[in-house]
This record gives sequence, C-alpha cells and structure tokens, in this order.
Amino acid sequence: MKIRRKTQILGLLIAGMLLLGGCGGSKTADFKVGALKGPTTIGLLKLMEKAENNETENTYTFTMAVGADELTPLLVQGELDMALVPANVAAVLYNKTQGGICVVDINTLGVLYIVSGDGGIGTFEDLRGKTIYLTGRGTTPDYALQYLLSANGIDSDEVTLEYRSEATEIAALLAENPSDIALLPQPFVTVACAQNDQLAIRISLTEEWERVQGEGGSRLVTGVTVVRREFLEENPEAVALFLKEHEESTKYTETNLDETAVLCVGAEIIANENVAKKAIPYCNITCITGEEMKQALSGYLNVLYELNPESVGGGLPGDDFYYLGK
Repeated sequence: MKIRRKTQILGLLIAGMLLLGGCGGSKTADFKVGALKGPTTIGLLKLMEKAENNETENTYTFTMAVGADELTPLLVQGELDMALVPANVAAVLYNKTQGGICVVDINTLGVLYIVSGDGGIGTFEDLRGKTIYLTGRGTTPDYALQYLLSANGIDSDEVTLEYRSEATEIAALLAENPSDIALLPQPFVTVACAQNDQLAIRISLTEEWERVQGEGGSRLVTGVTVVRREFLEENPEAVALFLKEHEESTKYTETNLDETAVLCVGAEIIANENVAKKAIPYCNITCITGEEMKQALSGYLNVLYELNPESVGGGLPGDDFYYLGK
C-alpha cells in the first residue's frame, strides 16, 4: 500500500510539473484582430489557420469584413486591438483618435496595374493622349495614377480619365473592347486577363512609383497593420510576437502558393484557386517594419496629402504614428 501511495504522489507531482510547464508556454495575450476580405489579408492567412489550430504564441480572435468602414468603428471603440486596413485609412484613424493608433507594419505594397490588349502600351509616356478607365474618383488608386502621370510630365488635359463604379464593370468593358486601357487592382487584373487572352499587364504602378521615387524614396503602399496605442503600451511583448508570427505567415505565403490559394478561397478573398495562384504573386504581400516601414509609408502619405489633405484625415501623422519597436 505504501509503494502504491508513493507512486500516486509521484504521479501527481509529475502531472503538476507538466501543468506548470504548460503554463510557462501559455499564450501571452488575447488579440482581437480585424482583417479585410482582400489582398491585405493574404499574408495573414497562415497565421489565422495556425491560430485556429491553437499553434500560435499569442491567442487571436479574427473578425473578417468586406470594407474598412466595418472595422474602424470597432477599433476606435476598443472592440478590436489591431486591424489590417488601407494605408490612408490608418492615417485618418490616427487623426480621428488624436494619436490613439500606431502602424506596426506594411502588409501589402501596390496591387494596381495598367491592363490593355494594346501592345503599344509599355510606359507612362505611351498613355499620353489616351483614355484610361478606373474606379473611384478621389480614391487612392485615382491619386496614385494622377501622381505618376504628373511625375512623368503628363498634364491632366493630356489624358482622359473615365471613372466607373466597380472594377467588375471595367473588366466587362475590357472583355468587350480589349484595346481599351484600364487601371485595375488584383485580383481583378487576373480575372480580366483570364476572360480575354488579348489582355495583359502593361505597367505596374508599384514598379513605376519606385522608379520615379528613386533609391531611398517612398513606396506605393496598399495596406498596413495598426494597433491601438493603449493596447501596445500594455502588451509590447505580445505585439513583438505578433510581428514575428506575421512575418512567418507572410514568408509561408511566398513559398507555398498552392496552399495559400486554398486559404484564400476558404477566407472568401478570391473565389477560385486557379485565379488565386495567378494573382497572389502580383499582390506584393510583405511584412515591412521599423525604419524601412516609416520611410516607405511616410513619403506615400505625403503624396496623398499634397493631392488632397482629407485623404489622410486632414494632416500628416506625427512620428509617433510609426512603431519602430523597442
């Protein structure tokens, strides 16, 4: 009986040690993260899958939305701790909350392309005297195009910008008249090209932006990841862990195209796996942090500000907008 009792006690001690060991590796924070059903979330998908399988160092709860306007009120009200949003929306939030929002990384660079069946289009100079179809007058794609036209010495009266309400409408126009010229984002670029084999990408606005800016300049930024300053100050280690896990997820995206395409369909970001596989390499998924993030983003926001101050919330964010780590 004594031997049996000692064995029971030893078993309880071992179980307790295992429990303590488990607590030592327990989750460091419970992140409530908002994400959009678009390219800005593609680099996060592997992290989302790992979180669902309880394989992450932080604990995450994800909220998916179609538009940024669904996420921003939740962030302001503290119902979300972090969100992946368009770059200019981050600046607007910073101004709206009097500095209550920080940007921790760039998750997506440019996803905009000039598409046409006209093989004579290869540079911005070739757009002089042409009509370009695009969506959203007074939106960031519109401003990016206007900036690059101006940077190439093309006046506003030397091109005709025809605005349409939806990218699908422009894709339909191209299917009917492939010689037309359009500015489209991914994955609509891939869909349009799949519908008509005469169509092709003629100009990458991301590459053109970097050519115009030169070495050390800003970059064309689509999406960033923001965090509530209060949450950041209370959980700096957890935010650092998120950045580590986000970077790992992004690298997985780059090297596991087939698997990421499946995740894209599952998250309802892209409806078709074949389209996803073709589109993802052109979505410029990334995870840029620190000084490199600040340099790339601050110059981009300055371009938007000069075109329309309200596009970034009326003023440029201060240095405290950019989280550079500890």
